[in-house]
Formats: sequence, C-alpha cells, structure tokens
Amino acid sequence: MKQVRVLLADDHVLVRTGIRMLLKSIDGIEVVGEANDGREAVALALELRPRIVLMDISMQNLNGLEATAQIQREQPQTRVIILSMSADETHVAQALRAGAAGYLLRKR
Repeated sequence: MKQVRVLLADDHVLVRTGIRMLLKSIDGIEVVGEANDGREAVALALELRPRIVLMDISMQNLNGLEATAQIQREQPQTRVIILSMSADETHVAQALRAGAAGYLLRKR
C-alpha cells in the first residue's frame, strides 16, 4: 500500500503533536513534516511534496490562507485542508478561494 504523505502546519506544538499521534495510528498515512508558521509550511510543501497539508488558518509570518494560495500556485496536486476554530462562512469561502480542498472545524 502506498503511503499518503501529510504535512502538518500549525503554530501550536500541542495541536501538531495530537494530530501527528492520531494520524500515526492510521495505516497508510505518513506525516512527512511539521511547520510552525505559514512560510515554513510553503517551504516544506515545496520541498517534501506531500499529498495533503493540514493547515491552521491563523499562523505567524504568513497566515494559512496566503500559504494555501502559494502552495496551490506552485504545486496544485497537493491538497490543503484548512483547520480553524471559526465556523464563519466568510472564512470558509476565503479558504476555498485560496484553493483549499476542505475546511475542518477544530475545538480548543
């Protein structure tokens, strides 16, 4: 079985750790990298070429929407899924316009 390569991008180490542990327990998924901010997420996505990026919407240096748009311009085969605590329809629409393949709500 081919592994699905995933990049985690969130400025909260605890969130990344929890998601990584959850994904590690699923056969066929490999977490190939972790980014602490949007700029790092773009750089790692271009370097590591993951199939999926799980991207926090609000991060330092470059927010998740801008990072998503950059990744999609350079590497449209990568699917970005935005993670957010906001259910605001405006944020969802912005994420989809930036090229996100999906939008998931997360709780604190």
